[in-house]
This record gives sequence, C-alpha cells and structure tokens, in this order.
Amino acid sequence: MNVKTSKAKKQVKVENQAINLLSKEELSKKIEVVEKGLRSYTWRELETNGKFTKNDKLSFITDDMLIAGCDIGSETHYIRAIDVRGRELSRGAFEFSNTAEGFENAKAWVMELAAKNGKKQIVLGLEPTGHYWFALAAWMISNGISVVQVNPYAVKQSKEIEDNSQLKDDRKDPKLIANLVKDGNYGMPYLPEKIYADMRRLSMFRDQLAEDRIRNINRLHRELKIYFPEYMDAFGKIDGAFALEVLKVSCIPSEITELGTEGLRKIWHDAKLRGRGYGRAGEIVNCAEGSVGLKDGTSVGREAVKWFAEQIRKLDEQLAQIESILHRKCMEIPYAENILGIRGVGENILAGIAAEMGDISRFDDVKEIQKLSGMSLVACSSGKHRGQTKISHRGRKRLRYWLFQAAKSAVSHADEFKQLHEYYTTRARNPLKKMQSLIVTACKILRVIYTILKTGTAYDPQKLLKDIKHPETALAQMAV
Repeated sequence: MNVKTSKAKKQVKVENQAINLLSKEELSKKIEVVEKGLRSYTWRELETNGKFTKNDKLSFITDDMLIAGCDIGSETHYIRAIDVRGRELSRGAFEFSNTAEGFENAKAWVMELAAKNGKKQIVLGLEPTGHYWFALAAWMISNGISVVQVNPYAVKQSKEIEDNSQLKDDRKDPKLIANLVKDGNYGMPYLPEKIYADMRRLSMFRDQLAEDRIRNINRLHRELKIYFPEYMDAFGKIDGAFALEVLKVSCIPSEITELGTEGLRKIWHDAKLRGRGYGRAGEIVNCAEGSVGLKDGTSVGREAVKWFAEQIRKLDEQLAQIESILHRKCMEIPYAENILGIRGVGENILAGIAAEMGDISRFDDVKEIQKLSGMSLVACSSGKHRGQTKISHRGRKRLRYWLFQAAKSAVSHADEFKQLHEYYTTRARNPLKKMQSLIVTACKILRVIYTILKTGTAYDPQKLLKDIKHPETALAQMAV
C-alpha cells in the first residue's frame, strides 16, 4: 500500500512538472507576442496633434493596458501594477536598481504580468524626483513602454485615499501613482532634444557658476570686513577688475599703504587695465592709512582674499565663455533674431527663456507656457468669499525668473513697454501695482515671443500700444 502511494505521488509530481513546464513555455510565447506589439508614445505623438485634454488622457488608458506606478529613488526604484479598474495585478512592490540590469528586471516583471493578465500595452507612471528619473524614462521609451508623469503634490494629497492613513513610503507611493494615471491625472514628460538639450544644460551650468560667484563674493566681503573694514569706501565695487587686481596682491591696509598710489597704478598697468579706475588709487591709499582692521592673522587673511579674488576672476572668464556658446546656440533657433528686435530683450534673456521653455512645437496655446512658468492666475473663492487673485508660482521657476527679467529690462529700455507699464499703473479703472504690472508685462512678452516663434512674424511695437485705451476712445465706445 505504501509502495503504491509513493508511486502515485511520484507520478503526480512528474505530471505537475510537465504542466508547469508547459505553462512556462506558453507564458514565454505570450510574452513574445506582447513584446512584439509594444509601442511607446511620447509628447511628440500625443501633444503636437492638438490639445491633450483630460478626456484624451482617459481615452489613452485602454482596457488592454497594464498601468505600472514607479516611485523613483537615487539608487533603488519601486514599482507596482494595476489594471484600468484599479485592481492590483502584483502581489506587492517590486524593487529594482538604477542600472541597466535593474531596468531589464523591471521590464521582465511588467511583461510577465501583462502576459498573464492578457494586456497588450504598458504605461509607466512616475513621480519625477530630481534628475534620477531621466535614464529610466529614456530606457523604457526606447523599449516600447510609454512613460507619463504625475504631480508629486497630487501624490501627497491622495495618500489617504488608498488606506485612510497618512502613511507615505516607497512601497505605497507606486500604487498611488498608478491610480492617478488610471484616472487621467498625468502629463507627458519632456526631455529636451538636440539644440534645446544643449541650451538647457548650458543654462543650468551658467546658473551654477553664477551661484558660485556670489558665494565667493560673500566670503570675500567677510574677510575684508575683518582686515580692511573701509574697503567699500576704497574700492566701491570689490568684484570689479581694478579691485580684484589689487586684492590678488594684498588686502592688508599696511601693505596697500606701503605700495602707495604709484604701486597700485603699476599693478593695474601690468594687468593692462584701461579706464577711469586709475583715479581711485589715491582714495584707496587714504582709506588704508586710516583703517581700523585687525592686525593679527593678516597672513592667513591675505591668502584667503587672494584665493577668493582669483576664483571670482576665473568664474568671470568661464561665465563669458558659456554665455558666448549659449548665444550662438540661441541664434540657431528659427526666428530668434526677430525676438531680439524687442529693446531690452537681449541674447542672455532670450537664451534663458528658450532653454527653459524648450521646443515651442509641443505647445498649442501660449497659456500652456504661462502655466508652465507659474504665472497663470489663481484665486480661492467660495460662496460670498472672493479670494485674492495671484499667480500660481508652480512650474519652472527659472522660466518665470527670465520672463520677469525680460519685463524689467523692456520697461527700462523700450518706449512701447514704458507706455504700457505707465498705463497699467495709472489707469482710472483697476490700476495695477508696479509688481503686478511687471507680471502682466512678462506675460505679454511671452505672448509676443510665442507668436514670433510660431509664425515667424517680425516684431511690431505699435501692436502693443493697442492695449492702451485712451479716455476719448473709451467714451466713444460707451456712446455707441
């Protein structure tokens, strides 16, 4: 009896192994079929053929699509998968590394789930975290998997919908992200390409060097306050060419006094500086003679100041080099020279705006760029309460910065924008404050740039002045 039972168990085991082997072969074939039919969609296919509305986003998520949510980390990512009804297809979060092997494992995992559940397409939703998602998104798109983004703020706000708990961690977030994608609360990621990729990187590098320059200037201020407190009266501007050449030699008042007027002039002459700076030599020496700076620790202080002055000079050279390349890249954009017809909007400002905005063809309306810059108007109103209208401040802050710089510069240099700014701040009905007027002007400059880049039209200052409604014109319209 025991022998028969043992033989029966062995026979069942062999049969189960055969069934498992067969199912693995079938699963492998199904995976091959899914992989052959995979197609990745990007912003170029979905957003350049008209506005990609909420209904379009919901229609994009079809019944035969597996929706994967991914929480991005610096070294490790977590992924979970659901269907269009929100039912989880995976037993839990799948962990994979930010490497080629990890990406392959993640793809194999979602492909197996898709094959088991009869899904033909895969969409990966992710929460953009710094720059860590760039490589994953590019790799998935190149392997036939569509990638979309969800707003990190939306993930944070929806964390209690899942389990009525304020818990938020790496294993819970992927399902929250997948559910947001299922409900059409996502956007298409945009990674700049070709010239726009170069400009974005150059613009970021320029900002980083500018921050380093400011940091070194602040440290230089600190050292000079200790050993030469009268430096502002002496130099005026410590990051100017004449001041930096002196500070590269010494910042100690006694040594500057010893150099004398002729010694300072010789330093500037050897550096081949030209201009009116030579006349300040006497003032610098006089300030040094009456200085109350510390006498102890001057040897170390002198070396620190020399190092900061040299760093500022090097950063100035690097910034000039980067800006030169950036300007050349900027002029490769079609119709960029037409935008430079706006007085006050120079190559620096235009390069900053173009780098942050990217390819203009992905926008159907200028309001999309306005929203991207965080300059769209928002208000919180309910019932009889009418909240204050203000800009959202959400989006690309560097784009908002460059648009604001363009507005300030245009109001200072262009007559038509001066008149417009004056009209906005002094009109009888709903006059704006100066800051509000500059925001409105920035949005108007954005509309001008958008129109020029889209149509190639030349800049016409007179068209801007049509917004100014003169009193006699307003009265005539009222009479009609």
